[in-house]
Amino acid sequence: MARIRTWAVFALTGALSLSLGACSSTGGKRAEDARKAAAAQGRAAVNTPRWTFAMITHSGDGDTFWDIVQNGARQAAVKDNINFLYSHDDQAQQQAQLVDAAVDKKVDGIIVTLAKPDAMKAAVARAEKAGIPVITVNSGSEESKAFGALAHIGQDESVAGEAVGDELNARGRKKALCVLHEQGNVGHEQRCDGVAKTFHGALQKLYVNGTNMPDVQSAIEAKLQADTSIDSVVTLGAPYADTAVKAKGDAGSKAEIDTFDLNAQVAAELKNGTLGFAVDQQPYLQGYEAVDLLWAYKYNGDVLGGGRPVLTGPQIITKDQASALAAYTERGTR
Repeated sequence: MARIRTWAVFALTGALSLSLGACSSTGGKRAEDARKAAAAQGRAAVNTPRWTFAMITHSGDGDTFWDIVQNGARQAAVKDNINFLYSHDDQAQQQAQLVDAAVDKKVDGIIVTLAKPDAMKAAVARAEKAGIPVITVNSGSEESKAFGALAHIGQDESVAGEAVGDELNARGRKKALCVLHEQGNVGHEQRCDGVAKTFHGALQKLYVNGTNMPDVQSAIEAKLQADTSIDSVVTLGAPYADTAVKAKGDAGSKAEIDTFDLNAQVAAELKNGTLGFAVDQQPYLQGYEAVDLLWAYKYNGDVLGGGRPVLTGPQIITKDQASALAAYTERGTR
């Protein structure tokens, strides 16, 4: 697909009406200030109609991963003259209701995550019945095509988990703890199961309440105190990596802390050796490509992937690569 010249800007365009509700409360002041500063410079690179696209994710409050997804989506929205709406809820039924609200609003395209696909199937079907094109992003690659979505953009979670298992083997690890912070999320299960598939050592799963960081820390600490043979802790999201580091310190453990996903803090801790490695699925690219592909479909009938997922990861990031990524993580795009 021919690419139209992009403008390196962010934009904070529009907000959901009350019918969509629950706008994202994620993100720190740094990322928000950067978006606002760039918004004044944003202008479209195309003269296509000002379509409205809604993105509805399973994000919980305070998960900075989704700030990076939004940064990519908003930049593409500026370039493509799109009115971009974002909402989220970590409860599947509420997320489905947000999709229904977007359908009622008669948006021109929907981007949705399928962390809990069974709960989202009817809402996605309703969007398609209304003639609204749907792209799935981040989670739900196995269900996306069956649900009738145009494409799925993200990493294959099983493949990503297998890459982690290989990396643990290369580091000589013997016993790993995989920390799942959202029960019922099929992608999280696939990650841990992927690790178990290739890891030569023993793997245990630890389920925690990801919306309560003190509980996450105490649960990991208790596990490390009870089993001193654990030599690696794998968290499934960047915000949980530092919590695991604190739990390790309080437990007096020597386990290496590794994580899925990347942000500025993870990059800094990779650089100083606090973390062993991270798995980057490039969330900025997920948001950017989702908006851009919906625009290409509306404008030119283009569909990318031929029914197969468009992969954005995994990429193993270690101390050696962390410095080169620092500028990107600081601006909220990696």
